[in-house]
Amino acid sequence: MSTCSTVSQSLDEPLSGTAPTASAWLLIEQPGPWGPRALTSSHLDPLVGRALEAASEGTGVRVALIRRPGRHADSGTVTARQVYAAHTRPGNAWLHEATTCDPRRLLDIDFAALGAGDHRGFDRAVQGRPHAGNPLALVCTNGRRDRCCALLGRPLAAELAASGADGTWEVTHLGGHRFSPTLLVLPYGHAYGRVGAADVEAILHDVQEGRVVVDGCRGNSAWERPGQAAELAVRTSVHEYAADALTVVRTDGTAPRWEVTVAHTDGRHWRVVVAQGASSPPRPETCGTSVLGSPARMDVVRVQELTAALAG
Repeated sequence: MSTCSTVSQSLDEPLSGTAPTASAWLLIEQPGPWGPRALTSSHLDPLVGRALEAASEGTGVRVALIRRPGRHADSGTVTARQVYAAHTRPGNAWLHEATTCDPRRLLDIDFAALGAGDHRGFDRAVQGRPHAGNPLALVCTNGRRDRCCALLGRPLAAELAASGADGTWEVTHLGGHRFSPTLLVLPYGHAYGRVGAADVEAILHDVQEGRVVVDGCRGNSAWERPGQAAELAVRTSVHEYAADALTVVRTDGTAPRWEVTVAHTDGRHWRVVVAQGASSPPRPETCGTSVLGSPARMDVVRVQELTAALAG
């Protein structure tokens, strides 16, 4: 039986410009099962989940639950939870960690400041500190959102954990079920689709070196989707893989066509024309529905390097 991921792959649906959008991430360890809306349908106190949703709305912070790969039994015993906060914009990408026995303390965070890249509110709320370990590899496994995430994501997370890939977690939702298994890597915030364990190990190796793998990349969550596609197009065009090298500095236009300006730390600029199209033929965008749809796609029409005068 066909799934949304097998159909998407058979149609060679492009990955670029499909990453979740968030300038910052707040990740909370929550063992046990997750429902479709995990913050309010898991063993996390739903009052806390709703308050976190409300506090983060419009701030650029995305809140998600994480758990260790493997069996998801939850005894209900209150234990210390691992918590991470990350900011993904180039030039100010960071990852901080903490442990807490009381998720309500996270409501003391200044979410607007966190979204802008200030980690001090997180550090004060839960005694956070810079993460000194390996990058985080977050594999979407929430089968209650889409069965592909469980069927493909859980085996990937388990294989990574068994191989000793430190920093591997299951995560509740990264969007794009049809690209399963999907992955988010922090601190730089690049998302990936249709990846295997060997792909992830290569991605993590490069992240430790401050580099980005573009094969299988959906984009950097720091940017809106036209910017994601534009950044990847410039990277591919000029063979630039340093994680902090490129920044989306301006996006003009509205759907279905944008002009995105991408800047390099060395002073170069590019204008990238991105057009929104519709993937065909119509198909279910998730295994949870029989409704046919035509997923939006970001097509790069032109990449033009600008002179100094035009860049200014």
